Parts: sequence; C-alpha cells; structure tokens
Amino acid sequence: MNRPADPDAAFRQTGWPGLRARLFHFYFLLRRPMTLGVRGLVYDRASNSVFLIRHTYVPGWQLPGGGVEVGETLEEALARELAEEGNIALTAPPVLRSMHFNRRPSKRDHVGLYLIESFSQTAPKLPDHEIAEAGFFPIDRLPEGTTPATLQRIAEIFGGERNSAYW
Repeated sequence: MNRPADPDAAFRQTGWPGLRARLFHFYFLLRRPMTLGVRGLVYDRASNSVFLIRHTYVPGWQLPGGGVEVGETLEEALARELAEEGNIALTAPPVLRSMHFNRRPSKRDHVGLYLIESFSQTAPKLPDHEIAEAGFFPIDRLPEGTTPATLQRIAEIFGGERNSAYW
C-alpha cells in the first residue's frame, strides 16, 4: 500500500538540531503532561500582511506563540508570547478563531488560534537565542519554508477553508 507523502517531512530536523527539538518537547511533556498553547495570527490590514517568526531550534516560518503557563489565561499567554517573539502589544482583545489538537508533540496538546488585528509593534524584532528571524509578510508572498500548519491556518481564516481539528 502506498502511503501519502508527508507534508511535514521537510520541516523535520536531523542530527543535533532534531535531537535538541525532540528533547525540548520531551522536557515539556514531563513537566506538563497536558499542554495548552496559543498562536497568534497578527494581521496588518493596511499591507495585507501577517507576522511570522522563524525559531532557532525548529525549522520553518510559523505564527508566534507558545505554551500557557500555570496561572495564565490563554490571552495572557498570547500577550506574553507576542511581546517576547515580536515586540507586539495587543491594543484590543484578540479573537479566538479556533482550537486544534496538535498530536505531534504529545497525545494531549491543544492550541488556541487567535486573530489579532489591533496591535502595536514597539520595534522590529531582532534575532535572539530563540527567534532567528521575524517580520511581516504579504499573504500572497509568504516566505519559502512557511510550515504547512501555518499555511493551513492562514487559508482557514483568509481563504474560507474549513477549520481543521488538527494543528
């Protein structure tokens, strides 16, 4: 039986970077057997662009976000992650657009996706130990290496595609 091509194969790392990414996820699995995360689709209507980041420890361009810490709400976690990963501050409440099961890191990981259209950016995000690159990209000219999940979320919000239950 032929198996369908794996759309995420190009985004898996091998060698030390791949091992480091797997250890990172394993560490969080041990610390928090049930994980909850947030991602923000920061949309600049004037330029029809979205904000994407590229991590230092996993391949591909993706939406900013991360884990919800103990005692945080989803919106508090989103605001923290946007500030850390993009120097972005919310200027109005974000809109929860969908929830997704992310079965890659664990069998108990869920991600809330928020649409952010009211925000300010204090300064462009400069590279650091976690973020290799970050910036706004026109929706019709996303960077090469944008992850399949990121492309799918953008298509769900702006292309009218049906929301997937899976990240």
